[in-house]
Amino acid sequence: MEVRARAPGKIILAGEHAVVHGSTALAASIDLYTYVSLGFPTPSDNDDTIKLHLKDVDLEFSWPVGRIKEVLPDLGSHTASSPSSCSLETIKEIAALVEEQNIPEAKIGLASGVSTFLWLYTSIHGYKPAKAVVTSELPLGSGLGSSAAFCVASSAALLALSDSVTLDFSHQGWQVFGESELELVNKWAFEGEKLIHGKPSGIDNTVSTYGNTIKFRSGELTRIKTNMPLKMLITNTKVGRNTKALVASVSERTIRHPKAMALVFSAVDSISSELASIIESPVSDDLAITEKEEKLEELMEMNQGLLQCMGVSHASIETVLRTTLKYKLSSKLTGAGGGGCVLTLLPNLLSGTVVDKVIEELESSGFQCLIAGIGGGGMEISFSGSS
Repeated sequence: MEVRARAPGKIILAGEHAVVHGSTALAASIDLYTYVSLGFPTPSDNDDTIKLHLKDVDLEFSWPVGRIKEVLPDLGSHTASSPSSCSLETIKEIAALVEEQNIPEAKIGLASGVSTFLWLYTSIHGYKPAKAVVTSELPLGSGLGSSAAFCVASSAALLALSDSVTLDFSHQGWQVFGESELELVNKWAFEGEKLIHGKPSGIDNTVSTYGNTIKFRSGELTRIKTNMPLKMLITNTKVGRNTKALVASVSERTIRHPKAMALVFSAVDSISSELASIIESPVSDDLAITEKEEKLEELMEMNQGLLQCMGVSHASIETVLRTTLKYKLSSKLTGAGGGGCVLTLLPNLLSGTVVDKVIEELESSGFQCLIAGIGGGGMEISFSGSS
């Protein structure tokens, strides 16, 4: 029996940075996924190891079960149905196990993800031998929620083969968890995100678990349903950014110009709320979709202008904006800014020829282009092999 879980990435549709200062923000799932396959060896395999294969970066890890039991003697007693935080002492012990694998210097940034998998695995399954394989359609470190998708897919695969969830193993194709199981996945994924990011907001893993769109303000998350088809071109500038430094720079600007920045944040709040009401309301025909798309384009342009007021744009982002504007398309940065990714709305009636031209021009500037549907489903699983 092998289980395969997939979890979507995310974008921030509106409200990034302003959300730190009390404004509403909107995050939505995208139909680009991280996949985690998990299987247990049979007794005849004579395999007593826990293996992790990160296929996209061509890295394989293997730990003898005895070694893990020796270093982490208490983890095997955890209950999968009761997620708990990883202690500082355990974090150090797991980091030592990962260090033994000699990750190449160029890929050392993946160590926290490997540690997270090892902790999730031993917390849910104890010292049982297994092999997990990870692949992803999401670029790493670009603000599209790749680490959260990894944590959600890993948690889902691990829980699917535990006694904590009840599933139909004979079901063909992808299936979704029930509400209580999704809540359990989300809690474990959030604990995993803590190992990677320290103090995550919980937004990325919630979007990846449940899908659709999430409105958040002052720590409160509200799930909303997207009732219109939305497609975006996501341009990865490949320019790394320091999220903490960018958040701090906006705060510093707010201290210097409190009245002006208060108005900026208030305007962003209005944009996020209007955008949410547009995508929530049902559409009857292509004309209604076109009218909504025109409003969304204007809101995206306004939000981008306000992000520029906050000082979080970047030369690479401006290049994408100029390029897409030539084709009368509306764009905005998504996430922290200072590089990262840019969203461009692709209207329902836009010709494929125009899209191809835009992508060709952006890729000639060294950018990576991805097309994604917005606000679709969340985490799903499928089974193969005999139970």
